[in-house]
Parts: sequence; structure tokens; C-alpha cells
Amino acid sequence: MITYKDSGVDINKGDELVESIKRKVKSTYGKRVYEGVGGFAALYEITADKLLSVGTDGVGTKLKIAQQLGIHNTIGIDLVAMCINDVLCTGATPLLFLDYLACGKLDLKTSESLIDGIVNGCKQSECALIGGETAEMPGFYQEDEYDLAGFAVGEVFKKDLIDGKKIKEGDTIIGLASSGLHSNGYSLVRKIISETDHLKMALTPTKIYHRVLSSLLKDHRENILGLAHITGSGFLNISRMNANFDYVIDNVPGFDEIPPIFSILKELGNLDLKEMYQTFNMGVGLTIVTDDPKNITASLNKMGEKYWVLGKTQRGSERIILKNNDIVLN
Repeated sequence: MITYKDSGVDINKGDELVESIKRKVKSTYGKRVYEGVGGFAALYEITADKLLSVGTDGVGTKLKIAQQLGIHNTIGIDLVAMCINDVLCTGATPLLFLDYLACGKLDLKTSESLIDGIVNGCKQSECALIGGETAEMPGFYQEDEYDLAGFAVGEVFKKDLIDGKKIKEGDTIIGLASSGLHSNGYSLVRKIISETDHLKMALTPTKIYHRVLSSLLKDHRENILGLAHITGSGFLNISRMNANFDYVIDNVPGFDEIPPIFSILKELGNLDLKEMYQTFNMGVGLTIVTDDPKNITASLNKMGEKYWVLGKTQRGSERIILKNNDIVLN
């Protein structure tokens, strides 16, 4: 049985780094920093009533699969998705995106394919690709290697901010379906699968939740109390909405309800279920906490969105309780 740590990724060490640098980071803050390191996106005051919501991310070693298969026109969607979905968790409207491409040797065809994906993602997010940087770095990257990073900015009125502070005991947790693995856990994925068909399945682009959330927020903003992007650390992201609660999941989607790549990984890697839920999104790409599940689910049904009513919140200490599987994540 292999674990994420066995593949070379130590999530706990990453968390320790964040904790260790918080004081240094906060020493740079001025009065207009509304919310800094720790959330899905940072918040910066631009007027008395409006905030910028900003986030940055990459695609991780999913890039290796794109490079191995020579498929470069979708990985840019992942880049935009990883940044935009974080910004969306504050209730913000996306405004703009910037990208950074580093490579060993600039290949025009590959680079244009990468930009095609980024443009696709920006169009899905209704934000402007307003700038970027390309760095050719021979001797640092191999000639056929590249890396990507992105930076997204959105805006939200203070009165419309979603920060999880209004979550109460007994609120409902709704999970929106993912398109697949999205862009996390790939160091483990690459240890397990090698067949081309499986790799192509793993390359499925990350779902961007802008349009569905835009519609929900237009009609139900006051009833959407928390949003969580399920990325690295899997279901543990749910508790980032509000640390004063446990999140009791009594309707975990079954393997037959989610993309087949998850069951393939479990079987070929002999993966422990707990390890999977704290590494992958397990078919749930974004969660919503609401006090009006009836109308939220009615809207999701109208849009044709796949979702699950996962469970409820209860007073606690950030635990994710998966009752179906007798698993507790914390």
C-alpha cells in the first residue's frame, strides 16, 4: 500500500512551512490587508466597501503527464481553474488573470497550445488574460520541460463576502461534482498508473465553477454561508470554511457515482480509503454550506449540475467525519 508521502509529498511539512512564515508575511501588511495568508484567497481593501480577492497557484506534476503524452492544450485550463476556484470561494467575481511560463527551450507550437488552454479557462471564468511572463531557462529545465504558474484577481463588496463566519450548527453541506482528479495528488498518481488510456483520463481538465456559482450567488447569495475548493489534502479543505465546526458527511459518493479514475487508482495502488480522502477530491470538487438546501438544490437541478447533499455541520473542532466509511479526518 503506497501513500502520498511515499511518492515524495509531505503535506504536513507544507503546513508547517505556512505556520512558520506567517509572522514574517504579516510583517509586510498595511491597513488595507483585509485577510491574508491562510484562506482560499487573500483579500485587499480597494474602497471602503469593496475588496480585491487574489490567489496564485500552479498545476503541480500533472504537467509531467501533459509533457509525457504531448498534450498541451488543456493544462492551461487547469492553471486558470486552480486560481479562479480559490478566488470564487470568497464570493468574488473574477476580473483578470496573469500567467508565468518557464521552459528549457521555447517551442512555439507547444507554447501556443498552452496559451490556448489558458485562454479557454479565462473565457470559462469570464476574466481577462491581462498579461504574463515567459522565461527560457536552459540548464535549469530540460529542453522539453516547462512549468506554469498563475495569478487571479476578483472583486467582491464587503457586504457580499463569503467567509464562513455565518455558518451555524445544522447547516447543510452540498458537494458539486468534479470532472476527475483536477490538479492535486499527481505525484502519487504517477507512481500508480502508466498506461496511456489511464494517463489520458488523469489529464481531464479541472472543472471551473464560475458559471454555476455566479448563478447561485445571483439568486441565493445570502443563503450561501461557506465555500470550499477541494484541492490538495482532499476533504480536509472542507473544514477551512470555519474551524469551529465538525463536518459530518453521511452521504459520501460511491465509486460508481464518480469518475472511474478514482477506482482505478484504488485498485492498482491498493490505496487506503482514508489516504484517498485526504489526498484527492474523490469526485467532489467544491462544497457549499447553506441554510436553504431546498432552493439551492432546485437551482442546481435546473442548471443540470451534478451534486450530492453530503451532510450537516455540528459544533466541533475541524473534523471531517465520513460516517459511511467510519473515517475521521483532522
